[in-house]
Amino acid sequence: MDTAAPSPPSRRSRLTPERAHELFTAVLELVKESGYEAMTMDAVAARTRSSKATLYRQWNSKPQLVAAALRHHKPGNTTGIDTGSLRGDLHELARHAEEIEPDTELIAAVSHAILRNPELGEALRETIIEPERASLTAVLERAEQRGEIRPGAAAREFVMHALVGVLPARKIIDDRFVDAEFLIRYIDAVVLPALKNS
Repeated sequence: MDTAAPSPPSRRSRLTPERAHELFTAVLELVKESGYEAMTMDAVAARTRSSKATLYRQWNSKPQLVAAALRHHKPGNTTGIDTGSLRGDLHELARHAEEIEPDTELIAAVSHAILRNPELGEALRETIIEPERASLTAVLERAEQRGEIRPGAAAREFVMHALVGVLPARKIIDDRFVDAEFLIRYIDAVVLPALKNS
């Protein structure tokens, strides 16, 4: 009969900010390269010169590691846009399109996985979707105050869906990522008429 006392649980060793940034960047690169499902902890270990045991000590599972990497991710900053008009503000948001191409790849890479991993979905919304929603909400509120759109415009609820939805749609339909020129034309032809006529 084994009477040895159980070994104490291993403690997580602290990562330096530089090492954490390197590791999380590698995780997101692997997700974009191969997709969430195909990405493995072995691949992360090889890419980052880490041991798989260390990765599992720090993050108990692949979903937790990818969620942590998403939360570490800093998307392009669109706060503070205020050109004085709704059209100008939306066009300025569109000019950030080149900066969000990596985010489009990330959304596409984890979109199926978030159906089964709520933590991934929460991390994606927290780091990519919600900051953009806050910027867009501020733009629409100012437009309403200026009288450019009527209070309670029906289309206002769906502007975020339209702008996020077009990102993967362009890649699927045209095999091209959204750029500023395309997004400005989309805003003028679809988003603005919907807002102003609802």
